[in-house]
Amino acid sequence: MKYVYSFIIFFVFLFPTFSQKVAYSTLLIPDSLKQNANAVVRLDQMDIVISSQRNMNYTTKRVVTVLNEKGMSAVRAISFYDKKTSIQSIQAIVYDAMGNEIKKIKRKDFRDQSAVDGATIFSDSRVVYLEYTPTQYPFTIDYQCEMETSNTAFIPQWYPLNRYFVSVEKSVLNVHYPNNLGFKKKEFNFSKFKVAKITDTPEQLSYSSNNIPAQKEEYYSLENFEIFPRVMMGLEFFNLEGVDGNAKTWNEFGKWYSEKILSGTIALSEETIAKMKALVGNEQDPIGKAKIIYNYVQQKSRYVSIQVGIGGFKPMEASDVDRLGYGDCKALSNYTRALLNAVDVPAYYTILYGDQDKMNIESDFVSVQGNHVILTIPVKDQFVWLECTSQDVPFGYQANFTDDRDVLIIKPEGAEIIRTTNYQDKNNAQKTIGHYSISEDGAIEGSVVIASEGSQYNQKYHLETKSELDREVHYKNYWENIGNLKLNKISFSNDKDKVLFAENIAVSAGNYGVLNSNKMIFVVDAFNQYSGNIKRIRNRKTPFEIQRGWYDTDEISVALPENFDVESLPNTFELNSKFGEYKTEIVKAEPTKLVYKRSLWLKKGRYPNTDYEDYRLFMEQIARNDNAKIVLTKK
Repeated sequence: MKYVYSFIIFFVFLFPTFSQKVAYSTLLIPDSLKQNANAVVRLDQMDIVISSQRNMNYTTKRVVTVLNEKGMSAVRAISFYDKKTSIQSIQAIVYDAMGNEIKKIKRKDFRDQSAVDGATIFSDSRVVYLEYTPTQYPFTIDYQCEMETSNTAFIPQWYPLNRYFVSVEKSVLNVHYPNNLGFKKKEFNFSKFKVAKITDTPEQLSYSSNNIPAQKEEYYSLENFEIFPRVMMGLEFFNLEGVDGNAKTWNEFGKWYSEKILSGTIALSEETIAKMKALVGNEQDPIGKAKIIYNYVQQKSRYVSIQVGIGGFKPMEASDVDRLGYGDCKALSNYTRALLNAVDVPAYYTILYGDQDKMNIESDFVSVQGNHVILTIPVKDQFVWLECTSQDVPFGYQANFTDDRDVLIIKPEGAEIIRTTNYQDKNNAQKTIGHYSISEDGAIEGSVVIASEGSQYNQKYHLETKSELDREVHYKNYWENIGNLKLNKISFSNDKDKVLFAENIAVSAGNYGVLNSNKMIFVVDAFNQYSGNIKRIRNRKTPFEIQRGWYDTDEISVALPENFDVESLPNTFELNSKFGEYKTEIVKAEPTKLVYKRSLWLKKGRYPNTDYEDYRLFMEQIARNDNAKIVLTKK
């Protein structure tokens, strides 16, 4: 009987394992996939079935083991839907570390809400997402979702790996399509990853990728889309917003987009047209007119944040924006286009990838691309670009969201790939002119004017709309080298015509100079000291990039206490490399007055991994010299 009871007890404890999802046990994850990983994708399978020009079904099964809190973003259990795209089914099951089921989440348990708050015109655009708070780590989520859409112009891209610090056990893509729709694909970054093409026929495409270790994000890494593998897909015969399309070239695509998607969207009331004509008055110059219209749009409308594709690809009618006073990037750009058209200024609807990190429209792959829309005004053989979603950005200014990238302009006669403004390094300038005096007890008092333009303007002009507290936080971070900083005066000048933002600040602080016996020591560079620390990376694997260069010049006069003599001054220092140029010098203008001059030009560029240590040392030398000190001796 003892053996019978033992067997029964063993069986009772063993039985639950038969109801486990044993394959999801974290014990089965190879150590190589846990290294550097916050999450492990056990399976990511996307099955796409294009049954006709007007119908596409795609199913996602994504099983993710989350190892810690930082891995939560890898779950990606979210779907958008609207009139053209429906969710056929959606569910998720949560398992513990051993693969025991914790919770089953059905459609009704997902959060379902409007994709846009406060905009009734977009009420059909909704988002469904999983909101799950774990009680312990690790755990596993098995997420499955089936979508159906009539929009076949936009086929989801396949990313077997799409973020850092996440490893992939298995990723699969299966695509089925009729052989008469002109299916096409473009592969990226396969060479350094284990990606196998399983099937490639006139009606089917499939890939598989296994055991991809987690990639560590290295300082100044390139963007994911430039490093990680992915596949773009498209059709030559497609449907967008209920309209069939056929485009093998960008010219054909643009003509179709203009006639079928944008046609009929810029009609305005006679009252609004008359108002715009009265507004521009006797102005004859097209750019002069455009500035007046742009200012009107900025004052009248507000931006509702929706990406291209959410709320449809077709912009809402200009008359609706005129009535409601709001819209997304598509709507506001199209509305501005309509207002410009009313005063005889041509402008082109322009599609691109908007982000601080630059991404081009793939010029050799004709398809629906991009996540943002702006407006382009042709001026002879040049272009002026308008960001129509901002209520405060200067006319024609692009940094740092839509600058220096290939974009698609839609013309009535076709489309064209052009490149937006490239803000040159030395035009991204910050000029600092000021003075400070240091007293015999080490206190500092002074003022400075900082003028910023180019891409540096974008980093500063928001200061004028910030609260007093936020401004104080900003300057205490900016001048973290000055302890006990007191801001005595802050004023701004924002010249939008010149795209020049000036800060005028008066400051004071005690104990800037350190007193030791009969000596005083202080850092001469009080107002623009680089103290960054470029992380050392041994055996760096990837190239690195400085996306935007910049140029700082400083001239600061320093008044010394009269009862001190100068014992030592930093020497003139000059540094030149492929990454930029740096120079400092101190001129003794009078016995108790010094003039400190500094310039730093950092060049934009993409560099091989082998150059990284040289770059780190270049910046380290700058930080060390910016911390150079003056020594005074009491008389």
